[in-house]
Amino acid sequence: QVQLVESGGGLVQAGDSLRLSCAASGLSFSNYVMGWIRQAPGKEREFVAAIRWSSAYTDYADSVKGRFTISRDNAKNTVYLQMNSLKPEDTAVYYCVARRGIASTQSNVYDYWGQGTQVTVSS
Repeated sequence: QVQLVESGGGLVQAGDSLRLSCAASGLSFSNYVMGWIRQAPGKEREFVAAIRWSSAYTDYADSVKGRFTISRDNAKNTVYLQMNSLKPEDTAVYYCVARRGIASTQSNVYDYWGQGTQVTVSS
């Protein structure tokens, strides 16, 4: 049974930083593309970032480029999202996602989802 468990969300002020973590189990972690997708209240799900198994390939939404960094530790079956210079518009539930195959910016192609962690950025 695949499980993705996020942690690290919280309430911060604009300009602060947070690091989200996602611990994966029940899958061959190094064979999966890992990513983060977020959903703000009243809005559709939005791709944030993705990383291939080798960490050589990463992709980001334009809205977070230069502020967010995705990374993974295959030995720990964990993926991270370092979020710097947070803005109120980053407020959302952040979901850890996984899929085999190629990385994608389309949220509906990811096979596995965590339960989500809330990130709230106050102005």
